[in-house]
Amino acid sequence: MQLINCPWCGPREEAEFHYGGQAHVPYPDNPAELDDETWARYVFFRDNPKGPFAERWVHSAGCRRWFNAVRDTQTHQLIRVYLVGPVSQGSAASPEGVGG
Repeated sequence: MQLINCPWCGPREEAEFHYGGQAHVPYPDNPAELDDETWARYVFFRDNPKGPFAERWVHSAGCRRWFNAVRDTQTHQLIRVYLVGPVSQGSAASPEGVGG
């Protein structure tokens, strides 16, 4: 069982968490104006890298709060956990920002 470090509750077993998809995917400014193809791309198309990947997680059996994590998709190791917010240069969305 892997431990995930919730930013509010501390380390907990992975069974307490649920995956929420790729992190840092901005919601469209005017979704009603999108055609079907563009809307489908927003909803269904995500990156699928080999290596560090920024993801959203929720502590569903604990504080029920969302946070972001960088996980290595090859090893499943969590490299970094951080609060949800805007992406800054050198953040978890790029490999240069992982590990902190």
